Amino acid sequence: MFEVADSSNSPIQPRIAVIVPAYGVAHLLGEALDSLLAQELQDWECVVIDDGAPDDVAGAVAPYLADPRITFLATRNQGVSAARNTAIAATHAPLIALLDGDDRFRPDYLATMAALLESEPAIRLATCNALIFGAVPQERLCFQTKQGTGDGSRGTLADVLDRSFGVYIGTTFRRADFDRVGGFDTTMAQSEDFDLWVRLMELGGHAWYVDKIMGEYRVRPNSASAHAGRMLMGNIRVYEKARAALPADAPEQPLLTRLIAESEEALAFEHAIDRVVDGDTARGLAELRKVKSRVGGPVWALSFAVWRIFPGLARPMLAWRRRAHSRGNDSGGLGALLGEGAAL
Repeated sequence: MFEVADSSNSPIQPRIAVIVPAYGVAHLLGEALDSLLAQELQDWECVVIDDGAPDDVAGAVAPYLADPRITFLATRNQGVSAARNTAIAATHAPLIALLDGDDRFRPDYLATMAALLESEPAIRLATCNALIFGAVPQERLCFQTKQGTGDGSRGTLADVLDRSFGVYIGTTFRRADFDRVGGFDTTMAQSEDFDLWVRLMELGGHAWYVDKIMGEYRVRPNSASAHAGRMLMGNIRVYEKARAALPADAPEQPLLTRLIAESEEALAFEHAIDRVVDGDTARGLAELRKVKSRVGGPVWALSFAVWRIFPGLARPMLAWRRRAHSRGNDSGGLGALLGEGAAL
């Protein structure tokens, strides 16, 4: 059962629906909705969904319900994928934009994305650069290098798969495409966003990147950590689903085989680190040495040399590494493979 605030009397025919899951971020929701009200494009509709949150989302959204474009849903807790699917089903606009309840849009976001998708039917998803802020050592851009293997604006399915074309979570796509691929996969516990981007790209066409900061992604102190092992398992499942969905002779198949192998090796590396951090130092270090090709450079080489003489140092050093690679703190390395910052 869910509660719906009726927006059927809205005088504006919406061009774009904005979906705002707000689990655990009631205290920040006003900033997200204020950024929506400040949009240059005004013919939008919005659904804020409380997915059984422990905080007062209803109270936070109440002042905004005077705007007939904003609707509120409250459901039992089902997870973010089911919440987004439920919210999207309650909207009608032909375009869909995602805005998490603790993030913000810049004022030109909706106008830019709507114009792109309305003018070019071959675009499966439109994304942009974003500012990462909040509980991070310093603010930085989500994407700092050229996107994809082409002109920097267009991304292929292969580009999205291998993360050379990153996709910011505040992304816009067509309702018709979303319906064709069956929405978010509610069985995905990790990488559900990445999974949707890949399935949209499997429809053909291309992704489009706007090289401009039009979103703001907040890292919170209590944000779910991007634990490397869980993220890698999610990625592997996305790759396996894509391998099964694409024809056997599809040009992406060799890439998928390589990505699965690399992710499985990286997963073995992360499991070995887990063993060390959990106190099984000897076995963990032995497993790390088997897959140390995952990493290179003088720091890792020196670390392995030190651990051979002083194995007791491995546990605090690797525990520090794990903290340093929590979401929002990783500026490269393993984060590139996991897609941290690419499917935020």
